[in-house]
Amino acid sequence: MKPFRKKLAIAVDGGGIRGIIVTKALSILEATLGTSVFKLARLMAGTSTGSIIVADLATGTSAAKLHQLYLDHGEAIFKRSWRTVFWPLTRYRYPHKALEDALRMDLGERVMSDYWRADPPTDVIITTYDLLENRPRLIKSWKSEYKDWPAVKAVLASSSAPTYFPVVDGQFVDGGLGTFANPCYLAAYEILFVLKWKPEETTLISLGTGRDPNAIQPGQPEHFYSWEWLEPLFDAFLASASDQQVHLVDTLFSGLDFRRFQVDLKESIGMDDPSAIPELVKYGEVMGQMILNDQYDRAQLVEPPQIP
Repeated sequence: MKPFRKKLAIAVDGGGIRGIIVTKALSILEATLGTSVFKLARLMAGTSTGSIIVADLATGTSAAKLHQLYLDHGEAIFKRSWRTVFWPLTRYRYPHKALEDALRMDLGERVMSDYWRADPPTDVIITTYDLLENRPRLIKSWKSEYKDWPAVKAVLASSSAPTYFPVVDGQFVDGGLGTFANPCYLAAYEILFVLKWKPEETTLISLGTGRDPNAIQPGQPEHFYSWEWLEPLFDAFLASASDQQVHLVDTLFSGLDFRRFQVDLKESIGMDDPSAIPELVKYGEVMGQMILNDQYDRAQLVEPPQIP
């Protein structure tokens, strides 16, 4: 593996239970390096399940322990009930309690400013979407606006995907609802314009949670009922936004050591499917080896249009 530069930042995509891929990959990285991500990275950005990962890692929790938390609590968080069967007729499929209880085990009563006041300080960025103000909210550990926000609240707000979890405080939903399901551009912007790190001294690792295969067959959308559009539209939006963020970083931050890692899923895996945990662990092992072997992902790069 090519050595990291003087400063290290990580950015983690959303993806629900598929965050297992990332935690397994990072646990392989930590085992190889003989140290924790926390001791190396002073900037961590995450959306949805990515916010869970970075909020926990920034406390000093090892990736291996965080991986085990996903394994231990995945089924409880995404427990099947009458809500999951009749979800089009309900406000959400899963209550927050199981997720909130799991978060409090590690995050406790920590507030966002605690990350920045720690030694060493960590710039933690958690994304959410504010429905009342109709804009993304970037919850940063150094911003006075969010200094007293409980970390648990920030993570719940970032993870509350519509139809899956209830809205937080009547206004905050999953950060992926905006354009930041993949927060790598946010991290790159923070590196250059806020922290003012030198790009030539900085490595940014961007971690995806699996790229779905194209499961829609020719002519199939013509027969979709209204509710059947929800998942393909949501998936298409997230994929397009993620591709855009990767392209922006790769194009606009040329001096940065930008490493994007993603795995291609053989079959689609739902963000709320704990039965796929064994398969997700295997994908995590693949991503871990990709990191060690410097196998960067280029499939998401979008070529800019050529001016005739």
